[in-house]
Amino acid sequence: MEDGKFAPVILSATRTPMGRFLGSLSTLPAPRLGAVVVKAALERAGISDGSQVDEVFMGNVVSAGLGQAPARQAAIFSGLPATVGATTINKVCGSGLKA
Repeated sequence: MEDGKFAPVILSATRTPMGRFLGSLSTLPAPRLGAVVVKAALERAGISDGSQVDEVFMGNVVSAGLGQAPARQAAIFSGLPATVGATTINKVCGSGLKA
């Protein structure tokens, strides 16, 4: 950009598998499942240095019982540095699209 700032870009996006209620994924907390997705997104984008990531956006519909900031937990569990920001989006069924 002309003013010396960089334009934001989305390098990769990934989603979790869809499972049924109380199915095979039900024992895996959303932040842990999210960490798998973050790792896959980084791999697809060819990013091996997590310090190159500015922020993680994660959509999550039902956060009850997950603790605070599921996206932050997922980013940390994925191995990203603590300096990487994270935003959890909860817009019910539109969470994934908004993220």
